[in-house]
Amino acid sequence: MDTQQVNARPRAESRKAPENRPTSGVIHDNTRHSAAFTVVGNHLSQHRALSLLAIGLAVHIQSLPTGARIGIKHLADRFPESEVRIAAALRELEATGYLRRSRTRLPDGRVVTRTVSCNQPGAATAPATPSRPRATRRETATAPAPVEVETAAPVETPLAPEAPLPPSSYAPPAERTPVAPPPPAPVRVPPPTARIAPPPPLPRPMKADAEHERLATALLGDLRRLAPQLTLSEADVAALAPGVSAWLERDAHPDTVRQALTTDLPVQVKHPAKLLRHRITALLPPPLPGTEELAPTRPKTIVIPMQNCDRCDRAFRSRHPGHCRGCRSEAAA
Repeated sequence: MDTQQVNARPRAESRKAPENRPTSGVIHDNTRHSAAFTVVGNHLSQHRALSLLAIGLAVHIQSLPTGARIGIKHLADRFPESEVRIAAALRELEATGYLRRSRTRLPDGRVVTRTVSCNQPGAATAPATPSRPRATRRETATAPAPVEVETAAPVETPLAPEAPLPPSSYAPPAERTPVAPPPPAPVRVPPPTARIAPPPPLPRPMKADAEHERLATALLGDLRRLAPQLTLSEADVAALAPGVSAWLERDAHPDTVRQALTTDLPVQVKHPAKLLRHRITALLPPPLPGTEELAPTRPKTIVIPMQNCDRCDRAFRSRHPGHCRGCRSEAAA
């Protein structure tokens, strides 16, 4: 008599008749695979933290044989996605444990990157479970094996040898005692630092001009129409008006002053008067140059004065009085 196989898989569900199928949602038309297939867990295919590209890339890597190349350039040549998207998907798989990368030095001195694909992360460190019946030959043959890939990567600095594990770490997981992690160190927030130097003084015009003062007062009071967070009081307008008058004295257009005071404001303005005081002082333009400053500089011409020879009374150019060239030659002969 044949013994009953308790570990044999049940038969595939028979296809439902069209009248028994649901009216909405997905409808499965399943056919049992007999060759060239890969077993993928629902924890990967229905992972909520992974992107669709990362899930598909993990399934593709698990379907590859051991030793296949899965570098970013190889995957970019195989699929239409760019290298940037593929690299981001590999980082997602590495963060969730479906992919492990480590650099190893070979006996010939080369350093390679070893990539290990895990079809079920955390299974090696899970607690011991009751023994299950041995799987059939078909189940053992179709179980995917981890994919290890070696990719040459030149590294200049040598890798430090790995320290051997202590004897206590070789104990089975059931015999280990959990160790509580150390408490986090308290975060020390440094106290706020006070200003060492006083702020620079507000610029003031060289000459008092009633028209500039009136325009500066109106310009500061009108800023709240452009930026409501720059609403100033009368005292603030009176204190900041001399600085704006200095801008107008240097031939700055009122639109230029408005743009300098209202452009690129912070999200929350706590002290509008202090902000405007800083911008009026730090962004003060220089005076416009005049025609003399803009004129090109010319080199000065050096004029050597005329002298009369003490011997022949001939005129010649020299900085000092004396004899001409002819008289000097005769005296030398």
